[in-house]
Amino acid sequence: MINVTKPFLPPFEEYKQYLDGIWERNWLTNNGPLVNDLEMKLKDYLGLKHLLYLSNGTIALQIAIKALGLSGEVITTPFSYVATTSSLVWEGCKPVFADIDPKTLNIDPAKIEERITPQTTGILATHVYGNPCDVVKIEQIAKKHNLKVIYDAAHAFGVTYMGRSLYEYGDVSTASFHATKVFHTTEGGAVIASDPALIRSMSLLRNFGHTGPETFGAAGINGKNSEFHAAMGLAVLKHIDYLLNTRRQQAAAYDKALTTLNVQRPEIQVGAQWNHSYYPIVFETEELLLQSVETLNKNHIYPRRYFYPSLSTLHYVDRYETPVSESISKRSLCLPMYHSLKQEDIDYISRLLLRVQNNPI
Repeated sequence: MINVTKPFLPPFEEYKQYLDGIWERNWLTNNGPLVNDLEMKLKDYLGLKHLLYLSNGTIALQIAIKALGLSGEVITTPFSYVATTSSLVWEGCKPVFADIDPKTLNIDPAKIEERITPQTTGILATHVYGNPCDVVKIEQIAKKHNLKVIYDAAHAFGVTYMGRSLYEYGDVSTASFHATKVFHTTEGGAVIASDPALIRSMSLLRNFGHTGPETFGAAGINGKNSEFHAAMGLAVLKHIDYLLNTRRQQAAAYDKALTTLNVQRPEIQVGAQWNHSYYPIVFETEELLLQSVETLNKNHIYPRRYFYPSLSTLHYVDRYETPVSESISKRSLCLPMYHSLKQEDIDYISRLLLRVQNNPI
């Protein structure tokens, strides 16, 4: 069976070395030494000044929204995982959907400006598949209208734009370290910001608002993560260059094998060093996508429809016209991509896709 992804597990002995230390210290959570070590090593690897390790990427979004004081309307993308929208709803904000660029699949800056009203307080955009948004235009719009910017950078580990970590853009970037991601800690996430005061605020929010054992500075939440999760992250981080390089090679193999497949590939932002976190293709029609999925499934291959449906169609949000997102979401498919996927697997998947194209039902 070939799934869309498979988590990388480091050699057990490497992980066990960290477990032995946890058993010796009997310190399991609450900002332990491994959590601090992981934060330091991630900042060093990514070239960041500030990063807070959290329990997951959704909590990261919620803490960012809370720390920036967003309320009322927040302009966001309809083409993302549901957590992007649901976090806004959960925090009492109204998602206002701006359509996406049909080439990059990211939120279209021109559509953002069309949606701004006196009730707009921020922009929440996703770097779809790790492909950078047009961060320059979005920053210009945000400054013009005095808006805060959060980037859902769940897919963007290791991505750089104009020589800087993509996490450095916006008021806050949020990361996901879920097991399905290029870098993972089993479950986990992070918030990144350049403003030390904002980092202090988010640090307070992730730990119930504690300013001391019996004092509280804010209405916080439990966004902390454990020593066991940090241990996994430290072990995985040792192999991250291998994992990123493997994905580059696999993407090149797909590119070569699928040269004659009549699909669209996202246009990667000029100036970006991409991490190949996914291998997305966009079919001409939903019918061809469904036929392809059926054929792959019959052969025990399970791609994933990232991202379907368009979030603008969810029943608990207001409807906005987003024709590009609604069309793309019906036709986009992510092919299997993970560290142990073999060349023969890629060739087999590609042959099946070409067979459907050449012999549609």
